Amino acid sequence: MTRTPKVLKVLATLWALFASAFAQTLQDARGQEIDPSTLDLSRVITLGGDLTEIVFALGQSDTLAAVDTSSLYPPEGVAALPKVGYVRQLSAEGVLALNPSLILAGEDAGPPEVLAQLGEAGVQLVTVPQEDSVTGAKAKIDFVAALFGVPERAEALKRQIDLDVLEARLITDAARADRAPKVMFIYARGAGALSVSGTGTSAHAMIALAGGANAVTEYEGYKPLTAEAAVAAAPEVLLFLARGLESVGGVEGVGTLPGLAQTPAWAARRIVALDDLYLLGFTPRVGQAVRELTQAFYPEAQLAGGAR
Repeated sequence: MTRTPKVLKVLATLWALFASAFAQTLQDARGQEIDPSTLDLSRVITLGGDLTEIVFALGQSDTLAAVDTSSLYPPEGVAALPKVGYVRQLSAEGVLALNPSLILAGEDAGPPEVLAQLGEAGVQLVTVPQEDSVTGAKAKIDFVAALFGVPERAEALKRQIDLDVLEARLITDAARADRAPKVMFIYARGAGALSVSGTGTSAHAMIALAGGANAVTEYEGYKPLTAEAAVAAAPEVLLFLARGLESVGGVEGVGTLPGLAQTPAWAARRIVALDDLYLLGFTPRVGQAVRELTQAFYPEAQLAGGAR
């Protein structure tokens, strides 16, 4: 009789050691070790539209206390949530006023001094690793799912991404094109504020994923649009964010922008515009965005490929 409690205690200790050996710890983008089992998920604030979308897609939106203003999807879900400002121009006071238990931040959240203030205030801040690729999008989903303790829900999201990307590949195969179309991505904030993507950007990554070739590869990042550069690049497709295209007066306004009326893209009126987060966010809809962009790059494959 007296030995039973000791046996139970030993078994309990062994079980605890076994469980701890297999407990999942994560390393965030700042190198911080995170034990998901210790997180308080009662009042989560997301700083980044991609992270907000992932939380909703994982069925964890009831944990959200607030989001940043780049969180636009799903529209009916985010509309009712308090906003803490733009992800790159946050104030510590605005975030802390909503009494968060956990802050999930993208790597572009800032400014850095504000993030430091949030950490000093004692709020758990997790910076989610981000990479502009399909693999990176799926890893981001896995990371957030692990934080919320729902890894199984990530699997369906990742399967759908893979299916959509596969369909995009089938579209390019059906097109039987000799080469990839040359695509220029223009970030527009009105006709007087136009920048063109080079390499190393989210836009560059999406163009490649959709079977296109970036028309501008001479530099990394963004540079202002010039007439000379536009004519020299000779893009066959012009890619905009939907709000950016609207800001220059829509499709007809594109022809008034520097050099674009002299491009093959304008001659064929091959102008594509997609939502900001959808195109550049590498969210759970990244596969869908790749498929839609591929269809726009290879319209001749619509019937041959049987794309939906």
